[in-house]
Amino acid sequence: MELFHNPRIDWLGKKWYFLGFSLIFSISGLISLFFWHHLPLDVDFRGGTVVRVKFAEKPNIDRIREAANKAGIQDPRIVGIVTSPNEVLITLSRNETSEASLDQGRAAIVNTLTENYSAAGPENQGKLDLDNAGSDALAVWLEQKDPEHLGDTNEAQARYQQQAAVVAHYRDDLHSGIIGSVDNLRGAIDPAVLTALEQGAYVSGFSVRSVEIVGAQVGKQLQKQAILATLYSLAGMLVYLWFRFELIYGVAAVVACFHDTLITVGAFSLVNQEISLTVIAAILTLVGYSMNDTIVVFDRIRENLRLSRREPLETLVNRSINQTLSRTVLTSGLTFLTVLSLFLFGGEVLRGFSFALVIGILIGTYSSIAVASPMLVAYQDWRARRGRGAVLPAAKKARV
Repeated sequence: MELFHNPRIDWLGKKWYFLGFSLIFSISGLISLFFWHHLPLDVDFRGGTVVRVKFAEKPNIDRIREAANKAGIQDPRIVGIVTSPNEVLITLSRNETSEASLDQGRAAIVNTLTENYSAAGPENQGKLDLDNAGSDALAVWLEQKDPEHLGDTNEAQARYQQQAAVVAHYRDDLHSGIIGSVDNLRGAIDPAVLTALEQGAYVSGFSVRSVEIVGAQVGKQLQKQAILATLYSLAGMLVYLWFRFELIYGVAAVVACFHDTLITVGAFSLVNQEISLTVIAAILTLVGYSMNDTIVVFDRIRENLRLSRREPLETLVNRSINQTLSRTVLTSGLTFLTVLSLFLFGGEVLRGFSFALVIGILIGTYSSIAVASPMLVAYQDWRARRGRGAVLPAAKKARV
């Protein structure tokens, strides 16, 4: 499919405009990285505690943030989960990796939401929260209340442990952590136990589903591995293009990919969007995407060198870019529409991943035309001024 019939755009004639555009965005990103927002890292890299909380109704993120501020929790990150609208992820800046830290993180969230968010009023002060009480804690509570008057016996202990297990099964396995109402347990547990729960327990409307910790040391290791993965991918592509074309082709393509990565990371810093492991995956994806688009243009340049060896290189590069323009617009345009939809409708959890792809596809397509190709011409002009011959190889004729 051909979108443009014989376009004659002078891409190389606009190289100084392209250079200015790249400098503006690159320098803006560097200023933000070094002097403003710096490099905003997710809990995957900086370490912390991630608490997953489910609510009976769709949660109000702003109210949860206000509750955290009232409780003195510093800089919590709160995001909704698209696949489960009633759940949120709350990230705390706790770097300890012990079991005690897990309990502290869970207790901090439960206390914060109970005091500043939950609809439970003062009348429930001192009562048992059925949505967040563990099976063992509920069994101990029932033993203390002894609603069936079994006394301090092994039979009582076994009986109340069994009743607590029924409540936990109803809450966790059948209703995903939320009981809804104490009366909903009617028929599932003994009437005497139900009466005791109605009098001495309540439901808060939220439940902590999981608590995970990423230690600071692990975060530093992940940072190092992410940087190495990006550098290794660029080095591997440089070697491949050196073998497939010529060293200058590889250098031009790698510089273009580094340009794309710098602008993308700078954009994250400018908008203060945290960088997670999924963002690193997106950056590696866009490195490969940009490289693929650059190779298509380079391959056409090399093919045209065989057909028009005496033609000025700048004219030949312009024609090569124009000949691949329809393909570039079709592939990049359709991919961009897909990731744009993901960015607009994918929700907060996928925000970083989709944002990296949106920026990366735009910049990657741009750099194949405006950064990599002009570098070939600039290098050739530099060699000509030094009285050296051409180094851009033409494609060989295929054997029949």
